[in-house]
Amino acid sequence: MVIASATRDPEAGETLSCTFASRYVRDPVPKFKMPVRSIPKDAAYQIIKDELMLDGAPRLNLASFVTTWMEPECDKLIMDSLNKNYVDMDEYPVTTELQNRCVNMIAHLYHAPIEDDEGAVGVGTVGSSEAIMLAGLAFKRKWQTKRKAEGKPYDNPNIVTGANVQVCWEKFARYFEVELKEVKLSEGYYVMDPVKAVEMVDENTICVAAILGSTLTGEFEDVQLLNELLTKKNKESGWDTPIHVDAASGGFIAPFLYPDLEWDFRVPLVKSINVSGHKYGLVYPGVGWVVWRSKEDLPEDLVFHINYLGSDQPTFTLNFSKGSSQIIAQYYQFIRLGFEGYQNIMRNCVENAKILKEGIEKTGRFNIVSKDVGVPLVAFSLKDSSEHTVFEISDHLRRFGWIVPAYTMPADAQHIVVLRVVIREDFSRSLAERLVSDIEKVVNLLDTLPSTVHASTTSAHVTAVTNETGDKVVKKSAMETQAEIARYWRGLVKDKRTGVC
Repeated sequence: MVIASATRDPEAGETLSCTFASRYVRDPVPKFKMPVRSIPKDAAYQIIKDELMLDGAPRLNLASFVTTWMEPECDKLIMDSLNKNYVDMDEYPVTTELQNRCVNMIAHLYHAPIEDDEGAVGVGTVGSSEAIMLAGLAFKRKWQTKRKAEGKPYDNPNIVTGANVQVCWEKFARYFEVELKEVKLSEGYYVMDPVKAVEMVDENTICVAAILGSTLTGEFEDVQLLNELLTKKNKESGWDTPIHVDAASGGFIAPFLYPDLEWDFRVPLVKSINVSGHKYGLVYPGVGWVVWRSKEDLPEDLVFHINYLGSDQPTFTLNFSKGSSQIIAQYYQFIRLGFEGYQNIMRNCVENAKILKEGIEKTGRFNIVSKDVGVPLVAFSLKDSSEHTVFEISDHLRRFGWIVPAYTMPADAQHIVVLRVVIREDFSRSLAERLVSDIEKVVNLLDTLPSTVHASTTSAHVTAVTNETGDKVVKKSAMETQAEIARYWRGLVKDKRTGVC
């Protein structure tokens, strides 16, 4: 039964939208103004539901690190707490207590040096973007305070990162006027080089940001080596440059799969860590967490105290009002799964990533770019992109329902172009096998189609022959060819950054 329809008034140039029982509302399409009249609730629901059908299926969205499935019991808790505003701590004290428990669990997971009778220093956020902003502001304020006390300029702070950082770091730098000094990448090494990073550190560096789980390849950066090199430079220079670990993706993986890997507060210069609860913390978006080593690492003047909601309430988040449901969901996952449950899920993700990787390698058409140790994902590039590109493969895979991103690497590895598949809890072995099958179908189809590589690069794929004028056309190397193709596609996706926070 049609409960809603739209017709066109050719004279008025308007859409007569939401026709129900011979009643309609005139609403110009381009401006999308609020309708004048109300409509039945079931009609509003159906209109929106129909449009949302055009969205991709979340479980087949292999571009995203964000959780797409939770248990029904947790879904019920989320629905029951949707109308709770987390900031009303005096009205919802239990929710506040659950948040504090989560902070303490995370701090202990990361080996924060806190006594049993002490509370950890940290807070829940709407994602790692907000968490990074808070950590960055803490570093900036501490650096400025020290510079003022020493009578030195404090107007030109910078952060040293790798070029592989997520875009939220660029946002922090721009919004809060901090220079972002990026260590460029190189072919075969797609994470920050600690040696080069420390070389870029100067007296204005407020911190060095290491990534535990690069968005591009899932790799963990070497926090231990960074700490050793930076400690040596601090002693030589008299500085005390600290480290922040962006563990948005890897913070709920490393403790369970690589417990002996020292990247957290066991490393002396690590002063703060952020992690995304809505990634491998296994909670729907959006919830993130930031924890500090100690109270001294969070400047007191960044903490606000309010009392108009009841008792005195300290708050040190960028957002004020926000829902309680994701924090409650995080607590549910912690007590429901425990260390054992998280470990089993992460092991299963790694196993499925291995199956996918082996299947892709068996096609003989791709090079695997990602590493075995890190976030469970598979990044891979075409061995031969002279006729077709990974961008075409990504586009054709959408016809099977798969959302697989294709992108170029940051500077100075822009000529490397890859596809990336993120393995989440709800990506099963059967789905991995099905994806490999569909990838094979796509590459076989592309073999039958004319080359779509830009005309300016096609000469690079011609064997050395004599043309009509008698001149020889020399075939370029595979690397030169790939670089030309990458430059062309970068023009199509210029300024587009990958990654979800």
